[in-house]
Amino acid sequence: MRLLLTVWCGVLSIGYPVKGSDDWVKTPTKCEVCKFLVTELKDRLRETGKSKEILRTGHGLDERKKKSIEYQKSDLRLTEALQDPHVCDKILEYNVHAERKGSNRYAKGMSQTMETLHGLVNKGVKVELGMPEEMWDKPSAEVTNMQRSCFKMVEDYEEDIEDWYYNHQDQDLVKYICEDRVLRKGERECLYEKFVEDKSSESKDEEKKQKKKKGKKKKNKVNGKKGEESDENNNKSSKDKLQDEL
Repeated sequence: MRLLLTVWCGVLSIGYPVKGSDDWVKTPTKCEVCKFLVTELKDRLRETGKSKEILRTGHGLDERKKKSIEYQKSDLRLTEALQDPHVCDKILEYNVHAERKGSNRYAKGMSQTMETLHGLVNKGVKVELGMPEEMWDKPSAEVTNMQRSCFKMVEDYEEDIEDWYYNHQDQDLVKYICEDRVLRKGERECLYEKFVEDKSSESKDEEKKQKKKKGKKKKNKVNGKKGEESDENNNKSSKDKLQDEL
């Protein structure tokens, strides 16, 4: 028999914010937008940073008239990092982890809430979220909002990004763009937030697994003893029957 579980989007127990509260739909802050834009841009540049390729630019067949440019400092590398595909498209890979605080609520991978709901479905529980199941893992309104803000930020600070790329790669990109140019004093708190995984929940899960294993072992031992006792009783009864026949 399949159980039906109707989940309202305001149920706190599964990690959803309460409708009407400040947590209902949060608009990503400028700090959060800049933090994840720079995170993705740094990842893009890191992927190509080890290349030793030398580019030859110029027209004609005469190689002596062509300029040699390191790919690491080339226009091509920056264009690919920003536009091929657009760096802000990577924002759509993030999900809202409502159980976390601050900027840590945005992270790649499935949230605990959605893991719980998918687990219920896999166990045969029918979960109603007011939307088709295939829509559960689509980018949320908060994430698409952050992507739009990311596009705008790239457009507004493209010259600063180029200036860093061509002249200041020795400086940290987060500080150069977000801290020194995009954000005012008092808006930078999210830049220093680090996600620390809660090990207590993992240890509790491990304890439950160990208890289950111990419980199964005890059950097997009890069943084994009962089996041995029944075998002994059967042997005794068969001996008694033989004696009676004799």
